[in-house]
Amino acid sequence: MSKLNKSRREWLDALSATGSVRFVTDEALVVAKANGWNGIPLWFRSSGCEYKKGRGFWDISSYVNGEAAPAAPAPAPVTPAPAVESVPASPVMQMAGAEARIVPEKMEGYVKWGHHKTVATILASGEFYPGYVTGLSGNGKTTMIMQAAADANREIYRVNITAQTDEDDLIGGFRLLNGDTVWVDGPAVVAAKKGAILLLDEIDLGGPALMCLQPLLEGNGIFVKKTGEYVVPAAGFNIFATANTKGKGDETGSFAHTGIMNEAMLDRFPVTLEQPYATEATEKKILKGKCKKFGVDVAAEENFIADLVSWANNIRKSYEVGASTEIITTRRLESIMKAFAIFGNHGKAIEMGISRFDEQTKADMLKLYEKISGERTTTATMEEVIDLTQSARVNLNVPYAAKDEAKAYGAKWDDVERTWYTTGENYAENKDFFDGFKPTASQENTNACPW
Repeated sequence: MSKLNKSRREWLDALSATGSVRFVTDEALVVAKANGWNGIPLWFRSSGCEYKKGRGFWDISSYVNGEAAPAAPAPAPVTPAPAVESVPASPVMQMAGAEARIVPEKMEGYVKWGHHKTVATILASGEFYPGYVTGLSGNGKTTMIMQAAADANREIYRVNITAQTDEDDLIGGFRLLNGDTVWVDGPAVVAAKKGAILLLDEIDLGGPALMCLQPLLEGNGIFVKKTGEYVVPAAGFNIFATANTKGKGDETGSFAHTGIMNEAMLDRFPVTLEQPYATEATEKKILKGKCKKFGVDVAAEENFIADLVSWANNIRKSYEVGASTEIITTRRLESIMKAFAIFGNHGKAIEMGISRFDEQTKADMLKLYEKISGERTTTATMEEVIDLTQSARVNLNVPYAAKDEAKAYGAKWDDVERTWYTTGENYAENKDFFDGFKPTASQENTNACPW
């Protein structure tokens, strides 16, 4: 048995103060961080430590009970039916399907916007008031909730929902630990017991198994069927969910595998917060914050930031009217700024940022950016940069005096829309002539990306 000097006793006292006597590596690391240690003490990790019972597993019950600690036992023979025992619930146990954090770190350069104040107010109230936050991809939904929790110094347990997420992932299940089968609470139960926040990220990707959370969504206790335990949520417990849809499915095709959620579950969220993309002014602040974080001179890149934000917003407008299937998110703008910090070149940064798109889309996006960055005093429109030759229909501003000549070149009159038009193919053949009539693409009939 190793000698327990002052520092070793301090370490063991810190562990015992948690109320537990058995620890896995992640649990011990949390204790270390909370008490100012850089990590788990070397003597505690060594194979000769009397409290070490296996790889990444310790038992300090002999210290807590004032008993002489026995030497570490020899490995037990494998048995066909390992004994089932209960391990005290731990927020840092490796929970299937969960990204477990205690209190999120405050993000450098984070800009509070959108529904941040609403979420912060809910957390400050201490009331159980679940919130469903919906919006397009990459607009800061998850970050907003995590940062509101960071500001409030609240524990939050984030679970990334998938179609495969089941009750075992959420409520808990039996796990094999060093040859023993033990019960481990899932993130929903851990959050409830600790009065923490449960964040269900991308909830609209989940299936029927999510219904196991119904009692907790009502603010009631939950009966853990496999252990017989009835868990009453501690004060401060709350649930937030994020999604790209309102739980009614996605007709755009942009958010694969999202489904129609059970109405009974949706109804248990008393508030739905629709998160748009940030305003141009706010998005500029966000990118300036990223510049500072990445060591980029903000003053020198004012124009670049303004051009990026204007470019992204033009693309989003085309997405909103159904003229484009692709979008530039705030998250993608941040990645472009990071690429600029790495490569030091605007064009390279943008090319890196849009590399996921197909060749035609990339070309159109670059063309739009060149238009915006080259003519900051004007507003680039979708029609100004579209390849009209690829359009199903090109509208023409033909004066009455020129109507006969236009007809001779194949232009037609639309009596409903009250405008002249031709096809993209005919426009390509007679471009020099039709360019005199301010050609624009019809949003309803174009087959091309309108930027």
